[in-house]
Amino acid sequence: MSPEDDTGRTRTRMPERGGDPYGGARRGGRSSSRSLVTVVGVVVLLIAAIAFANRGGGDSAAEEGDGSVDSPKSAATAPSGEKPVDTKAAGIPSGFAHDRQGAESAAANYAVALGSAEMFNKDRRREIVNAVYAPDAAASRQADLDRAYSDAEFLANIGLDKSGQAPAGQTFVSRVIPVGTKVTASSASDASVEVWYTSLFGLSGEGSTNPVIESWYTTTYQLKWINNDWKVTDFQQKDGPVPVGRDQKASTADDMTKAVEEYGGFTYAR
Repeated sequence: MSPEDDTGRTRTRMPERGGDPYGGARRGGRSSSRSLVTVVGVVVLLIAAIAFANRGGGDSAAEEGDGSVDSPKSAATAPSGEKPVDTKAAGIPSGFAHDRQGAESAAANYAVALGSAEMFNKDRRREIVNAVYAPDAAASRQADLDRAYSDAEFLANIGLDKSGQAPAGQTFVSRVIPVGTKVTASSASDASVEVWYTSLFGLSGEGSTNPVIESWYTTTYQLKWINNDWKVTDFQQKDGPVPVGRDQKASTADDMTKAVEEYGGFTYAR
């Protein structure tokens, strides 16, 4: 979840904290903080690399039926009067409207699914990918995604065992919370939608050495209208926009774990 430099390596800058937010011993300082954040960035970095490796040719900007490119429009994410979708595929909202707002809602919901902790479970990951990706894209990426999410060294670095499970007494947190969406191009069959979101990633619980941290990103999803629904064919991610952090006291391990377990996610619609 981090930008890359010219060598392809991940670089992330995060504010330093004075101590362990879960009330344990003071953390090791600059090197340990940077190490943790770099590890956090690996997940999306791996997926992004896979996406780029499998991209097809052509212009990413979809064209309108009259041949003109649909430029971004400044508009609030306001209610449209349309009811949220009431159907699901693999537990993920589906059956979105065949219009710009339907594409925005699809992108927001797919961002939540693809950024969830469920992606670390092999069987569930395959269900999610098959539900949100276009069939050709899903088929070409499943094996690569399996390798990325089952890398033993990577899992160990973020505190999970080889099956993607958190240690006893700790809760693994990987959650995406969309803040806003924007259509940058659209046509009857294609749409490009930016999703601006904040993400939570880490382990909550006493003794965690990888406490839950917050990051901000914007992901652009390339969507195609397939079988009466919007499906992902490609995506690109960038850092930010990042708000100025407020000096708030971090919650206890117990409060964080309860929040993650008790507060469910949303079905996004306009």
